[in-house]
Amino acid sequence: MTESATGPTQHRHDAIDALRGFALIGVCLVNLLSLSLYDFLDEASQRALPSAAFDTLAITVVDWLVSIKFITIFSLLFGLGFSLQLQRAGARGEDGLARYVRRLLVLMAIGAVHAWLVWWGDILFLYALVGLLMLPLRNLSDRSLLVLGVAITLLPPLISPYMKPLIAQFPSQPEMYSRALVAFSSPQVGVALDGNVTLSTWMRVTNWGLICFVLGRFLLGYWAGRKGLLAAPEQHRALLRKIFIGTLLIGVAATVLGSVQAPLRAAWPLLEADPARTLMRMLVRIGPLALGIAYAAGFALLFCRPAWARRLRVLAPLGRMALSNYLAQTLIGIGVFYGIGAGIGPDYGMAAVLIVAATVLCLQLWWSHAWLARFHYGPMEWLWRWATYGRRPRLRKRARAVLGAVAD
Repeated sequence: MTESATGPTQHRHDAIDALRGFALIGVCLVNLLSLSLYDFLDEASQRALPSAAFDTLAITVVDWLVSIKFITIFSLLFGLGFSLQLQRAGARGEDGLARYVRRLLVLMAIGAVHAWLVWWGDILFLYALVGLLMLPLRNLSDRSLLVLGVAITLLPPLISPYMKPLIAQFPSQPEMYSRALVAFSSPQVGVALDGNVTLSTWMRVTNWGLICFVLGRFLLGYWAGRKGLLAAPEQHRALLRKIFIGTLLIGVAATVLGSVQAPLRAAWPLLEADPARTLMRMLVRIGPLALGIAYAAGFALLFCRPAWARRLRVLAPLGRMALSNYLAQTLIGIGVFYGIGAGIGPDYGMAAVLIVAATVLCLQLWWSHAWLARFHYGPMEWLWRWATYGRRPRLRKRARAVLGAVAD
């Protein structure tokens, strides 16, 4: 949607908004695994839960179908959004870079507050930081974007040997998770906040590979935005079909490889050599990336069909309010599972995670439709836009427009 500083002036791309809403569903489910504190339990504690058998099955399904794939879609869409912003600025005869930088700096501030004062698993701060790295790469050719996007995604296994000595001075993941479980189970706000600050800082240092993860996907999404694959999917069905089939096959093959790599190394000792192990890790990293792309391409192909477009368009309001809904999911998760909230914690395993995720997403889907029937933006999207432009945009829709939306 092309917008003025004070309000929207054209229709949005429903396919992109709906895909963002679809991605938010998977992101919510995966994030609640951490927010529920289940991820912080060691293996013995997880096996000791009454729901251990169901938990194992549920987590296997989530790992195969959801984990990393949906945040891949989310990241691709961020890179695609960068392309759309430059295109819109160019159509208005503007450069658009200064506004883009302001937009990212505001998002970085929101992410910093969210990451250190609310939830350590925040992705917004990193998105804003990596978004700034996109600026010097914006004029690369299409071929360069594709090659560099994939190459950066596969880079961490090559860098890892040089990073391990630097990371070794920090506490191990089991140690940090054990501390976090105690802190987040505490009913004292100060204890939970201190634990969050510590874990957030530790995670951003030790999980350095996330920069490559995000930047690689941003570049691929930027390429897709240039091509207009999601802005006008009906015009690119043939290419989308090739992308879908190719990435689906590659993704399944790499995922299967990841699940059998341990017995393969046991059967062929040559695979235990460092070059072979590095190559294996690089190939395995292709799996979630390829499947995330396949999900996005498949979604776009379905959206080209009128009957499916009507069904999938239901997710568009959820995606239009992605920032508001993402932050709300954090607050709800903390309110339900943390000791400073209801204190349910990890005792009910994956059943609690799935029930809370389904409830939250149903409520947010309803709320997003109801809110956008009356307002142009979600509440956080409105504040983000206000801070970016420096003047308050119009929030409430006119009464006639509201009545028309309700009647529809």
